[in-house]
Amino acid sequence: MNGAQSLLQTLVDAGVEVCFTNPGTSEMHFVAALDQQDGMRGVLGLFEGVVTGAADGYARMAGKPACTLLHLGPGLANGLANLHNARRANSPVVNVVGEHATYHRALDAPLTSDIAGFAAPVSAWVRVSESAGDVAADAAEAVRAAAEPPGHIATLILPADTAWNDASGPAEPLAVPEPGAPDDGAVAESALALMSGEPCLMLLNGLGVSEAGLALASRIARATGARLLADTFIARMPRGAGRVEVDRVPYFTEQAEEVLAGTRHLILVDTKAPVSFFAYPGRQSVQTPAGCAVHQLTVPGQDTLAALSELADRVGAAPFEPEVSALEPPGLPEGPIDAEKVMRVLGALLPEQAIIVNEAATSGITLHTHTRCAAPHDLLDLTGGAIGMGMPAATGAAIACPGRRVVSLEADGSGMYTVQALWTQARESLDVTTVLFSNRKYAILQIEFMRVGAHNPGPKAMDMMDLSRPDLDWVGLAAGMGVPGMRAETAGEFADAFARSIATPGPYLIEVVV
Repeated sequence: MNGAQSLLQTLVDAGVEVCFTNPGTSEMHFVAALDQQDGMRGVLGLFEGVVTGAADGYARMAGKPACTLLHLGPGLANGLANLHNARRANSPVVNVVGEHATYHRALDAPLTSDIAGFAAPVSAWVRVSESAGDVAADAAEAVRAAAEPPGHIATLILPADTAWNDASGPAEPLAVPEPGAPDDGAVAESALALMSGEPCLMLLNGLGVSEAGLALASRIARATGARLLADTFIARMPRGAGRVEVDRVPYFTEQAEEVLAGTRHLILVDTKAPVSFFAYPGRQSVQTPAGCAVHQLTVPGQDTLAALSELADRVGAAPFEPEVSALEPPGLPEGPIDAEKVMRVLGALLPEQAIIVNEAATSGITLHTHTRCAAPHDLLDLTGGAIGMGMPAATGAAIACPGRRVVSLEADGSGMYTVQALWTQARESLDVTTVLFSNRKYAILQIEFMRVGAHNPGPKAMDMMDLSRPDLDWVGLAAGMGVPGMRAETAGEFADAFARSIATPGPYLIEVVV
């Protein structure tokens, strides 16, 4: 057994079942080992940002890590943006990054780079295996580090000779630490704030927006009169009929300040106090109202459900049931298509247990309004602000949850970052419906141009935010990667196409010009 074979067996024994990969020469022994390992599924991506984004989407839905296989420093660097998003989502991911052979590194060959330096900003754990005998134990430690609550990125750097040299065998899986116990003082402090009679707001993320967490938070809110809000961007949230619906902190800081105004006690559940996405001239970056006391109930990695359960007991929430949404899908719209009508169609036709991956940007403003009473589903958001996660995350979610339709809501500007994900969806026959909003511009940048106080945009400035000349042909792009599709110009055409796509196995793309 060589080092690569010991690595694969160790990963499989630790519960890692999928490897998203874009390999190169230094990883060929790992690729060869895949042939001999029935317990590991290999999924090829044509760009490393697809590979890392798919691992993120998989982890969010599977609740455990996949591994990636990346080629040296440049391959890792190509995947860093979606690893940034994965880190912000607390997604467990094990990166295996090939490196030059130990004796070749000092020669400064063209692909030599500081791989550990590239990995460090997005990784909680980084290690270089210096011998074939180290690989299996290092792999077991990488899985443990990735799976430790609340979920982390672990990067194992594998010199080529550690993969081809002989190894003694796989390593036993390591026990994953349990979530940290709730802090009794934090629970007591939060209970006092909730019972004070002063305006209280519970801000939720992480396990606080799981189905069980939302149910507990709703009971607490009903018992105390507190308001509930979720962070602007959530890694995964259950929504629709039978689930607790909570509004989000608005993206635009002016609106966020208005929503948060008057709060006397801010109770943080698996999150931190809200700040604006960017700095703006003349505005505060911190959004907590002046005079508001901040109470940290839990931080990511703690047993948030236990903390919420104890808090519910302390405030007398036992008699109260959570307030959940009814199944009241909107009626189907008619007439020329626009973004809001798309959301109404989704609310009406979304299949039960669908997974929505939302990177619709400005076109997705009304998504939450029109799907809050839809069939029960999960929603995955862009957590780190690095665009290009939508189609890759949808790919990973579909692999994690076969039998569930994934609906990928994608803006055209974001979609072009990782359009190669469509090819992987076709190759793997994944049940993904991509709704592509083609407004042929970076609309959010046009909004932000004015909000940051830049001068009135002239033709050169506007040209940097325009996606025309030529117009992108998304149906043609999808067809070139093996994904059928159509362009919908009316609400009726979109509804028909969407219904057909969710009833037909495999990927499909619907372009909506808005």
